[in-house]
Amino acid sequence: MAATDEDAEPKPHYHGHRARLRARFLDSGGAGIPDYEILELILFGVFRNGDVKPLAKALIEGCGGSLGAVLSAPAERLAKIPGCGDAVIATLKVTREAGLRLLKADAMQRPAIANWQALLDYCRAALQHEGIEQFRILFLDRKNQVIADEQQQRGTVDHTPVYPREVVKRALELDAAALILVHNHPSGDPTPSRADIEMTKQVMQAAAALGIAVHDHLIIGRKGHVSFRERGLM
Repeated sequence: MAATDEDAEPKPHYHGHRARLRARFLDSGGAGIPDYEILELILFGVFRNGDVKPLAKALIEGCGGSLGAVLSAPAERLAKIPGCGDAVIATLKVTREAGLRLLKADAMQRPAIANWQALLDYCRAALQHEGIEQFRILFLDRKNQVIADEQQQRGTVDHTPVYPREVVKRALELDAAALILVHNHPSGDPTPSRADIEMTKQVMQAAAALGIAVHDHLIIGRKGHVSFRERGLM
């Protein structure tokens, strides 16, 4: 007796979803596609079959509500989400690293002052979701081309010790002519503290004594950024 449509095993509710989502992404170039669906597309490479939407939404919910927060979340935090094993964590970290390298390449290809928005985009992508305060320095040559991007210190959730002598010493080692200071506020609010302002003055004084300029100090937070130069703080 021939099989009928009634005898066929019912298809899962997500049947065809992957093909449709990929098509939507390719047609739109990603415009208008929500974060959890972008995350689904990333997860397709880990799970060859099945519905990954629940995991994508759990990751978004458990890591701060955005794709950027998921990609920047510590591995220990990701591992606490059911279904998020080593393969998922590695894929998320590789995706973030690829994005950062793309932004960094764009930011570093021209003199920093003439490529300010690209430089800012890179700094925000690298630091705005970090849960620990970091102090980075961009070292520039005499043409304002970035010659090094280094993390000088890594502190706590609200403090990073900065030693002006060490900053200047490293600048001399690299034969840098100028610096851009960058650090993040894990609280999300980029408003400079009194300690931030005082530390910036100390670095500027130490650098100026050796003919090294400090072009700006950027504070990065989830709520935006602050430029000391634009605020008239230097």
